[in-house]
Amino acid sequence: MGDWGNYILGVAFFFASHSLPTRPTIKSRLVRWLGATGFTLAYSALSTFALIVLILVARGAPHVTLWEWADWQNHIALTGMCVATLLLALSLGRPNPLSFGGWGHERYDPNQAGIIGWVRHPLLLVLLIWSLSHLLPNGDLAHVIMFGCFALFSLLGVKLIDRRKKRQLGVEEWTRLSQTKRLFLPTLNGVMRLAVGLALYGLIIWAHEPVIGISPLP
Repeated sequence: MGDWGNYILGVAFFFASHSLPTRPTIKSRLVRWLGATGFTLAYSALSTFALIVLILVARGAPHVTLWEWADWQNHIALTGMCVATLLLALSLGRPNPLSFGGWGHERYDPNQAGIIGWVRHPLLLVLLIWSLSHLLPNGDLAHVIMFGCFALFSLLGVKLIDRRKKRQLGVEEWTRLSQTKRLFLPTLNGVMRLAVGLALYGLIIWAHEPVIGISPLP
């Protein structure tokens, strides 16, 4: 029971660390103390730490097999993670007043929204793809619960953030900003971001075994 207890605490800590700092009253105070950039950096650091804690306690939980591992599952995970890292590179740091993350929202133009024109919440989609990609080759109970919660968290986050942004921006402004043009216009910035995404993907594959302890390759 001790291992399951640590696992439950790890799950609770992860969701508390993501939900509490973003509550309007708490976030406004933290932004006053840390500044907008400081809050973003601190929140990112806390989220990363909580994720590491959760991964460690999941590895230490009792192993209860729900389905057996098969070689083809790794191919699905590798494909999904390639898509996720490219999407992350295309969206990270972009102005996006309709979701969380990003900088320079005043520069956002719905007529030149880039990836935001196709995916209003790209970081939540990255989390969803990452979760489902890892769910399949990790068929034990602890990891199924963990990655399943991540997937559910990303899906629910879309509605929660949309509701919050409508309240903050006003329905009329939110509607104007969300009516984006979907254009395929390759730019130097976009090409560089894709190159960074591919490099990140390679780094993740290389570092996965020494950091996580499991090789992602079939």
